[in-house]
Amino acid sequence: QVQLVESGGGSVQAGGSLRLSCVVSGRTYSRYCMGWFRQAPGKERQVVAQINGYDTIYYADFVKGRFTISRANNENALVLLMGALKPDDTAMYYCAANPMWVPQPAAASEYEYWGQGTQVTVSS
Repeated sequence: QVQLVESGGGSVQAGGSLRLSCVVSGRTYSRYCMGWFRQAPGKERQVVAQINGYDTIYYADFVKGRFTISRANNENALVLLMGALKPDDTAMYYCAANPMWVPQPAAASEYEYWGQGTQVTVSS
């Protein structure tokens, strides 16, 4: 059983930064396809960034140049560094994992495992 636990969300002012972490337990995840998604109230869940088993990375256009996804293998974690935050970035952020290959970008339905989410709120 794979478990994902996110942390690092919070409230920041526009222009600020946050570091989200997703700790993976239950399996060795270094070759899993991993992703960060977000969902604002009344909106669909959307992909933010993804990293596949070969460490190929995809970013949604609205975060390019501001967010960085990476693996912290010593922590068995997936990290999302978020900079130059905007009020539009306000959402619940979810970590997702899949042991098999998924396309990039992949829809939420492509991922098998999900965390409980961490809230990010950006004020103007």
